[in-house]
Amino acid sequence: MERVLERARADAQLRRIAPAALLVAAAAACWMITAQRMRGMDMGPGTALGGLGWFAVVWVTMMAAMMLPSLVPMAVASRNAILFTCGYLVTWLGAGAVAHGAIQGIRALDLSWLAWDQGGQYVAGGVILAAALYELTPVKSACLRHCRNPELLARRRRPAPPGALLMGVEHGGFCVGSSGALMAALFALGVMNVAWMVVIAALVAVEKLLPWRRPAIVATALFVAALGIAVAFAPAQVPGLTIPG
Repeated sequence: MERVLERARADAQLRRIAPAALLVAAAAACWMITAQRMRGMDMGPGTALGGLGWFAVVWVTMMAAMMLPSLVPMAVASRNAILFTCGYLVTWLGAGAVAHGAIQGIRALDLSWLAWDQGGQYVAGGVILAAALYELTPVKSACLRHCRNPELLARRRRPAPPGALLMGVEHGGFCVGSSGALMAALFALGVMNVAWMVVIAALVAVEKLLPWRRPAIVATALFVAALGIAVAFAPAQVPGLTIPG
């Protein structure tokens, strides 16, 4: 009996470790692909996003690189990590398509004051400051609570493989609500900027994985606010920022 129990515990541990290792390996591969794709590209604010199809592929790869490490605890708790993760990335794909449409629509207006040497740096700084303020809202707090609490995920568990996919889509919605403003800040810094991708991914991981949720939110808000002020008034002093022109 004791051997049977030990074997059962070992099997249960393997079921947790295997998908976690797979997601971390997938994230590492996506980081390498992203770094390769971004080589030689314009990494400054306002960079051209290209066509929707090209951008969608790049965006999903970026989201997998940035988000999968911090998704591991929730994906394992879903009991079908692969389908759960696929649903999660589908939601982020939708968010990326909305962002692409909005940015391309603004570009089509050809607003001269958005040029960096006119009002662009203040717009970029304002977007980043808005992301910092969003960190302190009840919506952010509620969405983050769902993003990091496996017990809340268990209450939404649905049977069969399609249920895991739908859970991933739903969980992705909470994470877009939690981290979408930080992604807007990334667009303001330069969405193709790998260095700032790493920083934003680290902030997301801090908020999702550290046990102190509220201090993590406040620390992130203060950091992002300081960054927004620096981009608006001293962009040349911001490390890793590619200044247009």
